[in-house]
Amino acid sequence: MASMKTFFTSSNLNSPFVSIVPTLKGQTRVGLRKLIIAKSISSSTSDSQGINRPFVNEYGGTDEKKAKITQSSKELEALWDDGYGTRSIQDYLDMSRETIEKADGGPPRWFCPVECGNPIKDSPVLFFLAGIDGTGWGLILHHKSLGKVFDVRCLHIPVNDRTPLEGLLEIIENAVKIEHTSFPNRPIYLVGDSMGGCLALAIAARYPTIDLILILSNPATSFGRSALQPLLLILEVLPDSLHITFPYLFSILMGNPIKILTANVENELLPAQTLEQMLENLYALLPQISGLEDIIPKETLLWKLKLLKSSADFANSWLYAVRAEVLLLASGKDNLLPSEDEARRLWVLLENCKIRHFKDNGHTVLLEDGLNMLSFIKSTRMYLHSKTHDYVSDFIPLSKSELKNVYLSWLSVLNTATGPVILSTLKDGKIVKGLVGIPNKGPVLLVGYHMLMGLELTQFCVEFWRDKKIPLRGLAHPSMFSPNNETSLNGFSFFDFIILLGEVPVSPSNLYKLLSNNSFILLYPGGAREALHCKGEEYKCFWPDQTEFIRMTAKFGATIIPFGVVGEDDITQYVLDYDDQMKIPFLRDIINEANRDIQNIRVDAKGEVAKQDMFVPGVLAKIPGRFYYLFGKPIETKGMEEEMKDKDNANTIEKDPYRGIDERTIYKAMKAPTIQVPTFEL
Repeated sequence: MASMKTFFTSSNLNSPFVSIVPTLKGQTRVGLRKLIIAKSISSSTSDSQGINRPFVNEYGGTDEKKAKITQSSKELEALWDDGYGTRSIQDYLDMSRETIEKADGGPPRWFCPVECGNPIKDSPVLFFLAGIDGTGWGLILHHKSLGKVFDVRCLHIPVNDRTPLEGLLEIIENAVKIEHTSFPNRPIYLVGDSMGGCLALAIAARYPTIDLILILSNPATSFGRSALQPLLLILEVLPDSLHITFPYLFSILMGNPIKILTANVENELLPAQTLEQMLENLYALLPQISGLEDIIPKETLLWKLKLLKSSADFANSWLYAVRAEVLLLASGKDNLLPSEDEARRLWVLLENCKIRHFKDNGHTVLLEDGLNMLSFIKSTRMYLHSKTHDYVSDFIPLSKSELKNVYLSWLSVLNTATGPVILSTLKDGKIVKGLVGIPNKGPVLLVGYHMLMGLELTQFCVEFWRDKKIPLRGLAHPSMFSPNNETSLNGFSFFDFIILLGEVPVSPSNLYKLLSNNSFILLYPGGAREALHCKGEEYKCFWPDQTEFIRMTAKFGATIIPFGVVGEDDITQYVLDYDDQMKIPFLRDIINEANRDIQNIRVDAKGEVAKQDMFVPGVLAKIPGRFYYLFGKPIETKGMEEEMKDKDNANTIEKDPYRGIDERTIYKAMKAPTIQVPTFEL
């Protein structure tokens, strides 16, 4: 079976290997994997463990080659290929049937899909706990993307296995304890689908001191209120001569048929082409459906439903003890479980729970279109290498599929409406089209001013991704990352979008980390006051009097690039600004309530820039004009470290002597009314 690296069974996990785990504390992940794999292969030389042999064939019979590949893994580049959209439910059915045909009928075991590849350095482990199908292939649409940043291991429960709940929990516990003992400061991910969600919650309740992160897809904790409860009663009394497994099994696996058939269909296709591709998928899928009964025959289904009931009861009785971070993926059209209502219930009961709601997806959301699991792990800040999330070291660049399916889909209307024109300036002062004037290596600090609501922000960022293969790490107001943005049924939101893009909370420490990492950084000194300006303040800068970034930038020899954009007046008509809304009682109450817990990041600032009340401007759309971006001449700070230690010198680099309206009026009166007012030297 060429798609499987290896299996290690429950007997392996309870083998003498466990007793020597403490001696491995200083070893790398490669060493741990090598010992586990070697133990599995050494115990599988007979035909009874033939399912392990593809690992040997895949890597020429040596574990050393695998170790070398892992050690040479590089960091992910911008727009890396995550492989999402290249797999479908047909692949799930093919691999599930092949696994069943070649399995030896032994106990539950872990396997690592070959197509997961080799993760980047220091990647955390991810254990996948399947639903009642038990094949372990439920993540097949996500293997390539998750395998780049996780050490993926999937639990396979053979069709005829009858391991009880306690036995399954023991297998998972042993794997978790081995990983935790070897890497105590690294989080462990448990991805649980349906019944697997109950198992993951049970493990988290039993081990509250281990740093566990749970990703739960329609967890079956609502079994008692589901359509599966009466099915269990029917199967128990139904004679064997009346075989009704197939219709129920089909409904379990199919989920939302439209989402399943479009899982590997390109978004850019014309409607007729999309329909043609969907029909091709359907024709290819139909012959596979007859094999569904091999995955879960009636006797196995009855056993799994009993196991599901006991795991749901166990998990529900221990929910109060769960301290792990939880990301709950809930479907709006789940015909088997009341997943939407269950998400609301778990939101209240679980201490650290985030929910992402998929209103058009069915029960098998992991096999359907519309969910790239890695994107949601990233956008909810749940990908981390240690106990706490770091916006710099834990950042995963945008992938090709995310640029196409998430970024461009969100911006397509705005891009079409505004037709952005981007210009940059070379070192000799010549203005050219595109981003040619932007350096190719960091650290670089781009400094500009906000249009209303930051409408200019995301448009030119995509050009950096596409043309320069460079992520822009924007410094944003901390309110964009507040837990208060979470609700009981969040879909993919704007706040997820900016985190996926690479935004970080503005702070001196984050700026320092980004500069030391040679990043391309986006800074708006005017902040919230500038983005939420009032009527008549279009294109007006609200920058602080004192420098906030120049000296730190010079310390790293970063290049500063000022930029500006026009076009705000061409797309919106301002109706209600902050002053207008504060005069309306119910709007004033809403604004005051929304700003009650917002952190003031400029406590010591004075003047307009210190005002940062958040509100939603009232605007009307206009027949759109066009956005024009101009990136100015790069300002080199390399070699100015000593000079920039002086605050006055630092201030002069960003000071415009004619920034104020009074200074500009006096200058024109003394020179000529039509003359261009100069600015700081570029």
